[in-house]
Amino acid sequence: GDITYVWTGQAWSYLAAVLDLYARRVVGWAMSARPDADLAVKALDYAWEQRGRPDKVMFHSDQGSQYASRKFRQRIWRYRMQQSISRRGNCWDNAPMERLFRSLKSEWIPAFGYRSLPEAQRDVADYLMGYYNEQRPHTFNGGVSPVAAEEKLKILSGIS
Repeated sequence: GDITYVWTGQAWSYLAAVLDLYARRVVGWAMSARPDADLAVKALDYAWEQRGRPDKVMFHSDQGSQYASRKFRQRIWRYRMQQSISRRGNCWDNAPMERLFRSLKSEWIPAFGYRSLPEAQRDVADYLMGYYNEQRPHTFNGGVSPVAAEEKLKILSGIS
């Protein structure tokens, strides 16, 4: 997981996203006017529900205060997840998240941002849960979208 910023009218708004590293699929996200622990928890909650409430999975992030907060760590504990945090000063540890945000900002977000937070939320949702997951080819996935890569896994493994 990670957090980035998006211009929305008169101020910055913040996007927290959760990526499943198997196929680089966005499984959770949230936007807010504040980059706080509540934002990180909201994105985690979305991901946890989206993936069918799994336990014994790992959640990786950078060393941001949101992810080190008591509120976030308690949610990780409640969901029976293992928390992994990047090494100090090593941006490569969370490179897939940085790549997601670079793609979002270079391929989708208007050059001058959005007029409002609700407008940004609608458009970012279209990108993350629609285009990025369903259509955008990924080199990591052999040129197919995250959804297509997961479908391949289901076929190969016999998962229904």
